[in-house]
Amino acid sequence: MKIFLSASIRGGRHMLSTYMDICNYLQDKGHEVLSWHVADPELEKTESLLTEEEIYIRDMHFLHKSECLIAEVSTPSIGVGYEICSALQKGIPVMCIHKNEANVSAMILGDTRIVCKEYSDISEIKEEIKKFIEPVNKV
Repeated sequence: MKIFLSASIRGGRHMLSTYMDICNYLQDKGHEVLSWHVADPELEKTESLLTEEEIYIRDMHFLHKSECLIAEVSTPSIGVGYEICSALQKGIPVMCIHKNEANVSAMILGDTRIVCKEYSDISEIKEEIKKFIEPVNKV
């Protein structure tokens, strides 16, 4: 599957290791993570070479090619919210995952089109992603 991984960039990178774990898991399972740059430890350096418009065009291009969107939403991010809304408008299946203690927006948790799951460790993330991807992959 072609998957769009969405996670906080400018909102904070303290969960980078989790983003890397998710990206690696998806790739190890044979999926193409179009937005792999979200899990790149050097992202700030490479994105500083792009304009905001170039970043927007790149990300929307990846989103249009994606078969689903998986968003890590423990760290609030306007960009992640924008990507989620854009995916929903295009009919792209969306899953949001977050740490148990995260204070996630009611707009995300309350939208019945979004699969929202809590986790406490990477093994729970992998299990929830697996359950989400299997039926989407059959469509």
